[in-house]
Amino acid sequence: MKTSAQIRQDFLDFFRSKEHKIVASAPIVNKDDPSLMFTNAGMNQFKDYFLGNKTPDRRRIADTQKCMRVSGKHNDLEDVGRDGTHHTMFEMLGNWSIGDYFKPEAIAWSFEFLTDKMGIDPDRLYATVFEGAPDEGVPTDEESRTEWLKVLPAERILEGNKKDNFWEMGETGPCGPCTEIHYDMRPQEERLKVSGRDLVNIDDSGVVEIWNNVFIQFNRKADGSLENLPERHVDTGMGFERLCMVMQDKEATYDTDVFTPLIAEIERLTGHKYGGSYRPEAKADMATRVIADHVRAVAFTIADGQLPGSGGAGYVVRRILRRAVRYAYSFLDQKDPFINKLMPVLVREMGAAFPELKQQEGQITKIIESEEKSFLNTLENGLTRFANLDAQSGTISGKDAFELYDTFGFPIDLTELLAAEQDLKVDIEGFAAGLAAQRARGRADATKVVGDWTVISSEDSTFIGFDYLSDAGAQITKYRTVEVKGKPQYQVVLDRTPFYGESGGQAGDTGSLRVGEETIYVVDTQKENDLTVHTVNKLPEDPSADVISQVDERKRQATSSNHTAAHLIHAALHEILGDHAIQKGQDVQAKRMRFDFSHYEAMTDEQVAQVEKLVNEKIRQNIALDERRDVPIAEARTSGALMLFGEKYGDAVRIITFDPEFSSELCGGTHVKYTGELGLCKITGESGVAAGVRRIEAVTGEGAMNYVNERLASLEEIRELVKGSSNPVKSVATLQDDNRALKRDIDKMQAAAAGNVKGDLEKAFEDINGVNFLAAKVPLTDAAAIKTLAFQLTGENENAFVLLGSESDGKALLTLAISKGLASGEMNAGSMIRGLAKHIRGGGGGQPFFATAGGKDPNGIEAALAEARGLITKW
Repeated sequence: MKTSAQIRQDFLDFFRSKEHKIVASAPIVNKDDPSLMFTNAGMNQFKDYFLGNKTPDRRRIADTQKCMRVSGKHNDLEDVGRDGTHHTMFEMLGNWSIGDYFKPEAIAWSFEFLTDKMGIDPDRLYATVFEGAPDEGVPTDEESRTEWLKVLPAERILEGNKKDNFWEMGETGPCGPCTEIHYDMRPQEERLKVSGRDLVNIDDSGVVEIWNNVFIQFNRKADGSLENLPERHVDTGMGFERLCMVMQDKEATYDTDVFTPLIAEIERLTGHKYGGSYRPEAKADMATRVIADHVRAVAFTIADGQLPGSGGAGYVVRRILRRAVRYAYSFLDQKDPFINKLMPVLVREMGAAFPELKQQEGQITKIIESEEKSFLNTLENGLTRFANLDAQSGTISGKDAFELYDTFGFPIDLTELLAAEQDLKVDIEGFAAGLAAQRARGRADATKVVGDWTVISSEDSTFIGFDYLSDAGAQITKYRTVEVKGKPQYQVVLDRTPFYGESGGQAGDTGSLRVGEETIYVVDTQKENDLTVHTVNKLPEDPSADVISQVDERKRQATSSNHTAAHLIHAALHEILGDHAIQKGQDVQAKRMRFDFSHYEAMTDEQVAQVEKLVNEKIRQNIALDERRDVPIAEARTSGALMLFGEKYGDAVRIITFDPEFSSELCGGTHVKYTGELGLCKITGESGVAAGVRRIEAVTGEGAMNYVNERLASLEEIRELVKGSSNPVKSVATLQDDNRALKRDIDKMQAAAAGNVKGDLEKAFEDINGVNFLAAKVPLTDAAAIKTLAFQLTGENENAFVLLGSESDGKALLTLAISKGLASGEMNAGSMIRGLAKHIRGGGGGQPFFATAGGKDPNGIEAALAEARGLITKW
């Protein structure tokens, strides 16, 4: 039986023999395509070829691509674990023809690989071809049928509809008919009873799709019409995990050696014996599949530079990891971090094919562990929140269910499970409404194309901005309107441009275009795949006129200075901290730069000072830029220049060097010609971003001078305040010591006052419906002293309800403490304080037995005390 590693290699070797260039997988995080968050298909990295924006050096290509489908139209996340075949991260084997071979070769080679190379029984194969779309003038795909008839009987060739057999890149763009290859997995006796023909494209049948050959020959325009492309292409995709399932004679992808080592390790760590992929009622088995899938997705995205975060792709990664933690917590009884412990097995199994996993194993492990710890704490808080929900009429509201989902990461099925244990129902419709509203907000923030590119010419777009900041005689090759947050934006593409499009963490240029006699302004420049797209304030009246381009030179210079500083800081970090301090991200603007790097602890003040000193030494040395363009990637790998994980490098790269013994990196951004142009670099901050990732913030040039001058001005103000002192630092320290001493005296006075107040309050308790009730305004201002007083009163009196109001600096404070015996029932301080807080025009919260609220209106304290009495009277 072939292993998964052998199957992957066999595919690549087969297409190498068919004169295909084997290329590396693109990063799983899609950085240059605004329409995609993650790479979700093998063709993503070749999109520019199909769009005609770029010409490949080889027209036959093959690879295995890391893919993820967890957002947008292709979102399998919530299905993962429920059966034996759904995944978030998966590999897609693919072969491409860019204007070279077409249907005859693609179909013949697909059949040859599956039957001759893999040894699959051809009697188990079915093929589908497009039935046609007469309303769009697209006939039945007889070309594909003719090719299949050469190797398959007619009864195993089926027609498919537009949903199954017509592939489109998006709402607009290249598209075409496709032919799918399906495999009948059922045993012989079942195949004799029911023809596999009747089970093609029926979910959960024993006939599964394993390969899809797409024949890109049309362009979908914004009005929905189709036009023929000038060249025809082939785009294929075969699910690697599904092919392994077929080759290893398994009923589920989770039962192949792609996953079984991970599942075995989960069994060892949790003590749960996995029962198989088709026991939907077994929640522990589902949890095992979820974890085995999700750890791959999270590890690969972190390896490619995407950290878990609170927005965008980072939020998706965090959500995937938290889903795994939830299942481990709920169904495998894992209350402590353990998913990170799967990394050694994942690296052992996949590190050879994807070395980025092995090279970053330590950091990936630490980041996952940190995220696990954080979410387990959040999960505990969510369970506390669930326990205190007000389930009126035996139903948890949709609003509360959505809050548990959105704030605490509870999937709706976990909320339903917890509710069922208490004989409660969940308002699913209300939850769905909240989820739909959230998705609508996400769509409102998205950019969508509302018109086709109007193409003036098919000239390639050339970037000349490394050498020039202005240009005369360029032409607009295409223009369009897009919609961003409901507002139109206008975009143009030039045949050559000095404008740098935002990429690699460096901001895009701004400036102006003189189109004929008209001036329009470039407000942003972005990279869309390999296309430089200029966002302008309006479209020109005559797009065919000659264009004079002018980049904002001052902004470009400042941005280039900060980008060069990022390189110098990177090199300095290697010298001061070690070679492990590798860039994990950067944000380079004209006014400042941020640089994220791998390091497992906060830098000391001395280390930060050493980095800054070294960088400024290199600035004073006025080192000349050594720029090498179009260096073959193989040569670059042996040059000693630094290459970054998660970056997609082409066949030819650019190397930026400031002293070969100090800083040499592959980079596509803009830089100064001499380091002396930076003038000065000041590090303004060092902080943590995630587990094992630190951030340095810095400014250069004019920004650095402004920073220094602001601090000098502040120092002068301090000198004025301690005028006459020969040592202002010592004077400020003395003032701080005096202030702390005075605060200690005040605290003692507050404590003494609280003791005196306590005696009076003890006498004010009254029995209301069996509750020792006390609501009073106290002449104290220290919140800590009031809290201590409230705990003393509830601790020394059974069934006590204590609400204390206080005033300080024109603000109101309500402090509510309830004896734990009362708080364990329907009485909840956290819930009650929110209602009382409206009287003081504020808000608050807390635990069932203790809560506080702050507000702007001290005049409302008496009303809050009165309402509390009313609540207890009705209780």
